[in-house]
Amino acid sequence: MKQLFFFFFLLSFSAQAQFQITGVVRDETTNKPLPFASISSKNGFEITDIDGKFSIESKEPIFSFVISYVGYQKKEIQTDGKKNFTVLLSPKSESLQEITVGENPAIAIIKKSIALKNQNNPEKRLNSFQFKAYNKLVITANPDSINGTLDSIFVTNKGVRKFVKLDSTDYKFKKIIDKQHIYQTEKISQYQYDGKNFKENVLATKMAGFKQPIYELIGLKFQSFSVYDSKYELLENRYDGPLAGDALKQYSFKILDTVKIQGRDLYVIFFKNKKRSKKNGLHGVLYIDQKNNAIAKAIFRVKNIIDISGIHDYEYLPESDLWFPRGKTFKIVKGNNSENINILGGQIQFEGDSEDGKSDSKEKVTSDFVYLISESNHFDFEFNVPLTIRKPAIAIEIKDDAIKKEEVFWQKYRKDSLDARGKQTYKTLDSIVIKQGIEKKLRIGRRILNGYVPFGFFDMDLRYLIKYNNYEGFRLGLGGITNEKFSDKFRLDGYGAYGLKDGKFKYSGGSAVRVGRFSNTWIGGSYTDDVREIASTAFAIDKRVFKIYDPRPINLSTFYSHKTWRAYIETKIIPKTESVWQITQSHIEPLFNYVYNQNGTDYTSYNMTTAMVSLQWNPSSAFMQTPVGKLEIDKQYPKFTFQFTKSLPDIMGNDFDFGKIDIRAEYQKKYLNGQKTAVYSELGYAFGDVPLTHLYNTSPNSLTKDNIIQRITIAGKNSFETMYFNEFFSSQYALFQIKHAFKRTTLFRKVKPALVLVSRAAWGNMEKTEQHFGIDYKTLNDGYFESGIELNQIYKGLGLSGFYRYGPNQLPRFEDNISVKLSFVLDLGL
Repeated sequence: MKQLFFFFFLLSFSAQAQFQITGVVRDETTNKPLPFASISSKNGFEITDIDGKFSIESKEPIFSFVISYVGYQKKEIQTDGKKNFTVLLSPKSESLQEITVGENPAIAIIKKSIALKNQNNPEKRLNSFQFKAYNKLVITANPDSINGTLDSIFVTNKGVRKFVKLDSTDYKFKKIIDKQHIYQTEKISQYQYDGKNFKENVLATKMAGFKQPIYELIGLKFQSFSVYDSKYELLENRYDGPLAGDALKQYSFKILDTVKIQGRDLYVIFFKNKKRSKKNGLHGVLYIDQKNNAIAKAIFRVKNIIDISGIHDYEYLPESDLWFPRGKTFKIVKGNNSENINILGGQIQFEGDSEDGKSDSKEKVTSDFVYLISESNHFDFEFNVPLTIRKPAIAIEIKDDAIKKEEVFWQKYRKDSLDARGKQTYKTLDSIVIKQGIEKKLRIGRRILNGYVPFGFFDMDLRYLIKYNNYEGFRLGLGGITNEKFSDKFRLDGYGAYGLKDGKFKYSGGSAVRVGRFSNTWIGGSYTDDVREIASTAFAIDKRVFKIYDPRPINLSTFYSHKTWRAYIETKIIPKTESVWQITQSHIEPLFNYVYNQNGTDYTSYNMTTAMVSLQWNPSSAFMQTPVGKLEIDKQYPKFTFQFTKSLPDIMGNDFDFGKIDIRAEYQKKYLNGQKTAVYSELGYAFGDVPLTHLYNTSPNSLTKDNIIQRITIAGKNSFETMYFNEFFSSQYALFQIKHAFKRTTLFRKVKPALVLVSRAAWGNMEKTEQHFGIDYKTLNDGYFESGIELNQIYKGLGLSGFYRYGPNQLPRFEDNISVKLSFVLDLGL
């Protein structure tokens, strides 16, 4: 759902200020910009960016500021009403004395900081701590930056320049932004750390225009809490930290200046990635205490299409000789090139500046002046006090009454009282949201993204409307589930469908009751009369995924019918897991020529009574508990899925004694250059007397046709594209897949393919082959291998792929080993 919010982050930033001055600092001799020069004034402390540019904002007039830089003469500037400055600093002969002869002094400082980081890291030094934090996120613009004039628009036709109309866009925007912000949200939290677990308890939250907050927005992690970790996170991207064990290999360091903060002498050290291929990677400034080598302030920055920065401010605790975090600031600024960038799972495109600092467009539009800033202030500190964290597996817990806090509560904890623009923002947006029914539209939009269309208390399920496979032909249906308008403690669900080719009606119906809100535990039951692909691996825990089309079933022709009673429990009570516990009783009838022989008895249909547990474990993910349920807010890999199925002999007419163990593992790694590697594996082990319908086929996806053109169909996600349907069956198998996706390449204006390299392999074994009759198949004892290339999203989601089968199970005819498939990628934010 994160794409619902990406529009919050499209634009550039300023600060909540009525007065602003900007400029650039350069070397007087070479005219080169001086990055991260120190700028101080009575309004605070700032630094220039990587291009030497700076911006000082204040609610009061700015009369003067001082700029300093190591190796240069300090300079004080009187503003005299000016708003933009080019400051030239003169080099001086004397410079910082080297700490170690023959070595970059910054390297010696960083080495010592790395060696002492456990001593200086509050999470290592302190047994426990807790504090409160006030956070305000604002999307707005500085009215002084906007011209606000009425522009005349002319067109030239046959050499004649003709007036068309007045463009009042800037004028109207300036009037609005003078009175209010574009968007605003506030949050008051209590942070707790018990020596092992770190948790945020949201005590109050307020979002302009929304009675019910958008909980996913609260869960967004803009920046890391600690600067000492080996990985630093900035807007969903993880970078090597400048104090990681191998930081000296990754980064170059340089002393910029020495300054005083809270009476302590500090080194100002600039760092940037050494590799030229990562020139747009993480860089920034560390303010390091000269006595204890602790971080007293840190600025992290990534400058690309947008300029993102994370600032960490610390407070010195003399009694423990420790710098402790007292606040964070997250900023987004317009960057310096015109490519797309991935933010929060979606792509954003807008025009940036060229590398020489000149804008690609002739004039700035109103959106160029809009910015985002998120500021957090910490207070009410408690250190080394005995602390017990409730529900430590939950990273963020939003209290039930967080959205009901009165203004008295907010006034008590706000560090900065709302100005007139902030108050007007709430008033205006509350009115707009109610008038336009935005909350209702958002609720409907969420349902549609997940494949439902709400009708009052009932959500119609789009999955059931129309499907196609080779057995049923076109399958038409209707189904859905009740929503919270019906009840948040009880639900009904079901569907009905009819196959035009097989002429059979299928249906399902069920109900469930919620018995635990925190664990989101439901107890329910259902009855289903339907068909299913033979030998397919299905994990009961898999989340419901809506697809406009589901490619593999289109080619299927081998099914079995089942009439199934099911009783189940769904729960998230085990930390970082979701699980389903169920008992089913099914009558199975293969819909193809098949006989299963057990101890001399032939079965053309049979009964199965089974117990199953299906569990997914996401050990590296972070979760948020909200008043409406638990959400996975930081989806990290690896992810593991485990499923165990055991038949129950002599219960409800069960015919066979067997068991199945299924394991799945997924891992993804995203790179800063836009590439991604994904690894996927499955293991399945069936033991006992198991009919072919419930064994394994390892997801084939190729038709048995004579030539390549006849076999062209739609590619699956993790299926073997060159393996024919019903070619292989196994009672035990292992499947392995690796994909590497490169960054999309622009060939033409609308042709931007994404190249993906894919390799798959599978091994398997078939026990008790003598018990299966009526269908010819092979086994995977020698292994199965295929590799291929996918060119996805060549044009508007459409793509093309080609795969080649090789190894022990390669077919005699060369063309039979080749598979060409169409692909379609539609990103709905799921």
